[in-house]
Amino acid sequence: MRFLPAGDAALIVEFGDRVDPALNDRVLALDAALTAAALPGVVETIPTYRSLLVQYDPLEIGAYDALVERITALAVASPEGAAAGAGAAVSRQWAVPVAYGGPFGVDLDEVAARHGMTPEQAIETHLSGDYRVYMIGFAPGFAYLGGLPEALHTPRRENPRSRTPAGSISIGGIQAAVASMELPSGWHLLGRTPVRTFHPGRAEPFLFRTGDHIRFRRIPHDAFEPLAHRAEQGEPVAELLTAAADGQGTT
Repeated sequence: MRFLPAGDAALIVEFGDRVDPALNDRVLALDAALTAAALPGVVETIPTYRSLLVQYDPLEIGAYDALVERITALAVASPEGAAAGAGAAVSRQWAVPVAYGGPFGVDLDEVAARHGMTPEQAIETHLSGDYRVYMIGFAPGFAYLGGLPEALHTPRRENPRSRTPAGSISIGGIQAAVASMELPSGWHLLGRTPVRTFHPGRAEPFLFRTGDHIRFRRIPHDAFEPLAHRAEQGEPVAELLTAAADGQGTT
């Protein structure tokens, strides 16, 4: 565990240097522990793949070293994987509808050919993945995913696009993603989901949380617009397959 100052009002707690579910479990466990401890002066915590950003009020926190000591004690007291019991965030699994190829996934054919597959084989390979939401970032609700099958690991595009559609289902390197809004991107577009991962009009604007798991489900192209219309009205559209940690059942 390494502590790195981030300006005069934040620090980074770094657990490693790779995409690894065990490291991410440690990040989420510390995030949950800090939330539960409610340390005076800690303003916000932001989990990433392998580190936790802790924003704080330096006038209330006092000495930087004292904050490091308190966080270290919490990290030691939080066993790896404790986040799994800390709340719903790591226990939920979503089924996310995706329309693949054609105008919805303009890079599908190229990615398939690159890996010696047919487009159908590439789709089936992508559908086979169990994707973990490692972090939310870059834009509100943008979900960075691990779990992309190795057969689809693909370097990013040499020429990024200045605009890609909201809901794009894309891959880049060993990662996959669900885009929350229209964005520039150098990732390969395999499909689109009508799901709006960020909707400010919903009671919970952000649909996914770090630690969630996603399985993609294929839908025909003509099913996209009706689902997109429902999503615009605030419906999740994605199906929650597993209960939250409170045991309330599926939705």
